[in-house]
Amino acid sequence: MGKNITVQRILTILLHRIPFIIISGLLFALIFFLYSSFIIKPTYSTSTMIFIQNYNKTTVQQQAGAAAAANSAQASRTNDAVQNNNEIAQKIFSSDISGSSNLAKICVTFFQNSDEITALYNGCSVGFAVEEGTFYITITVSGPDPQQCANVANQVAEKCQEVYYKGFSYGQLGTIRTAKEPTSPVSPNKTRNTLIGAAIGLVLAALLVILLDLIDTTIKSDDDLAEIYKVPVFAEIPDFDQ
Repeated sequence: MGKNITVQRILTILLHRIPFIIISGLLFALIFFLYSSFIIKPTYSTSTMIFIQNYNKTTVQQQAGAAAAANSAQASRTNDAVQNNNEIAQKIFSSDISGSSNLAKICVTFFQNSDEITALYNGCSVGFAVEEGTFYITITVSGPDPQQCANVANQVAEKCQEVYYKGFSYGQLGTIRTAKEPTSPVSPNKTRNTLIGAAIGLVLAALLVILLDLIDTTIKSDDDLAEIYKVPVFAEIPDFDQ
């Protein structure tokens, strides 16, 4: 017997099977929660931050001193001139930030391909990222052991300084923030996985009850008779045995 599929019919089928659908959703949610809790290994993540500048304070002060010496050859030095040169020595110009930002991007590639640095990973996942428009580099380390992640992050930051001064004869590198041992894992997300499991269970159960109804060819109501024979049903004889 062919059946007409309408939205109303689908809703009726789902409403009649709502307990089964809800139980299926709860069952899948429980399965996903247990899988996330006992099967998937937790992953921890921590980070440290370093900075790289294509200049340093000593270099700027030397440049300012040289400028002051050149000026003194042309005119007598005054207290105002000395003060101005000292102020210049303390300033950071936009060109300095731009140059340092470009240097930081170059150093990320340099660090990622350094054998001395990659040898410290110890099975952890390590990523380098430059904060946009700055000369700050964030080193993120992920792995199954929280203490190991923190140790690797700090060791990599220290090794970056050593590798930098081997490869570059100018500028400076320093640490802004050291890595701390993470107290909770970043994955798996038990709440998210449980909700995903519940959604999968609800969808599968709904599809199953609709499919079973479509392949069911038995006559269950007078509407089925009317649809088959194209005649109206005027009366029904109840089954008193039931």
